Amino acid sequence: MQEELRKVYDTLSDEELIQLIQDRDDRQAQEYLLDKYKEFIRIRASRYFLVGAEKEDIIQEGMIGLFKAIRDYRPGKQASFKVFAEVCVNRQIISAIKSATRQKHRPLNCYVSLDKPVFEEGKERTLLDMLGGSHGVDPENLLVDQEAFNDIERNVSAMLSSLEWQALCKYLESKSYQEIARELQRSTKSIDNALQRVKRKLEKYLASRNHELDLMTLNKGLLIMAAKEHLRTSHNKNDRIETI
Repeated sequence: MQEELRKVYDTLSDEELIQLIQDRDDRQAQEYLLDKYKEFIRIRASRYFLVGAEKEDIIQEGMIGLFKAIRDYRPGKQASFKVFAEVCVNRQIISAIKSATRQKHRPLNCYVSLDKPVFEEGKERTLLDMLGGSHGVDPENLLVDQEAFNDIERNVSAMLSSLEWQALCKYLESKSYQEIARELQRSTKSIDNALQRVKRKLEKYLASRNHELDLMTLNKGLLIMAAKEHLRTSHNKNDRIETI
């Protein structure tokens, strides 16, 4: 794209760019807008573990969602384009992952998502919502077969190193790699490597279960374990404060 044209687009709002794209089929304006939101999509994609696929696959789905947002947005009749785009990107990623998990051989398409609705009936409540907050997790929302949970807890505890487990717990609290690295006193690269190992180990675990472990149970099992760790850590901190 010509530098002069980019400078012109820099002065326009997203809504004005959409108008150019929709009214004049301005492909360069579309390219500019797609490029502008690419980093946002990368950040959004980083909030998912998609077992059996690469991070770029999730980013690609996000870009498809952004393209749909550009196509369907109606200036003046909806919220800002940024808000509309975020909804479309989230919807596309979640829809793509749900579609993948409905396939017959789904153990290699399992995922742990911070933005995934925990129950179909309560689509607004996500794993991130349930894990966050200082009041802990509502037990009624984490009902899971005890035998299945024991299996998850036993295997995950055995397969993950201390660093991998701590990194996963903090990742499920929606902390960035930089925040995790700072809290665990490790490099960002070390945290990235640890989470990649977690992903590979979860892949092997799911494959070994041969359809006996459903995705929702795994998600909830990991969440319960992380929530227990979060509460245990908070309790220990409170004990130290009282001692002081």
